[in-house]
Amino acid sequence: MRFIPPLVTALVTAFLIGPILLSALAGVTANWFLGLSGGFTLQWIGRVWEHYAHTIGLSVWLAFATLICTLVLGVPAAWSLARSESRAARLLEEALVLPVAVPGIATALGLIMLWGAVGDFRTHWSFVLVGHVLFTLPFMLRSTIAAMKQADLPVLEEAAAACGARFWRRFRTVVLPAARGGILAGSLMVVALSLGEFNMSLLLTSPFTMTLPVGLADSYASLRLEIGSAFTLVFLVLLVPPLIALQMVADRLGGVR
Repeated sequence: MRFIPPLVTALVTAFLIGPILLSALAGVTANWFLGLSGGFTLQWIGRVWEHYAHTIGLSVWLAFATLICTLVLGVPAAWSLARSESRAARLLEEALVLPVAVPGIATALGLIMLWGAVGDFRTHWSFVLVGHVLFTLPFMLRSTIAAMKQADLPVLEEAAAACGARFWRRFRTVVLPAARGGILAGSLMVVALSLGEFNMSLLLTSPFTMTLPVGLADSYASLRLEIGSAFTLVFLVLLVPPLIALQMVADRLGGVR
């Protein structure tokens, strides 16, 4: 019976990543309709770079700009909510999850109605950034709040205050180290979700601010299947390294006591 858990794990892994790997494989075949016998080629990746290079740089920039914004906004907000035991704080915490529960297209329409007529904001990359922050911030909040509650912050802060530590020193030397695991977990989710966000981006982007997922959909709709699949491969090459790097940082910091 010992072989059952590894077998289940292998089947689940194949179920999750099989379609993605198959799609990426089509991007390096000369003609997918002939299968692997059609030959290996990198020409489709070159076509992706030719048509969609601007979406790659913009998406990477948006992902890390979103990460910075969610850290600046989310960590202090999580600290405030984690320290409060009031019913209002719990209701506010649940309300902050609404952007995740509501379809991205509906949220994007609301942003367009609210800010779409403000100067050139509608056609600037920062307009897409607002949508990404709105969508990913709840994930940063949830993971950080959970870490802070587990660390029993009020007790730690009281001990630091009794030793004479002022607010900013307590926040830097007590709060942030205690919530480190949640912050890193939230960072992983924010980067991954920002790079892969499609529903909201579809309405928020313009031809000059097209993100990777929107470009991917455009390539599948208007070009050859192989080009769209090559775009999937490019997307994975961009997505996986930063996630691995963040995970390595999380593992290293998690081992430091």
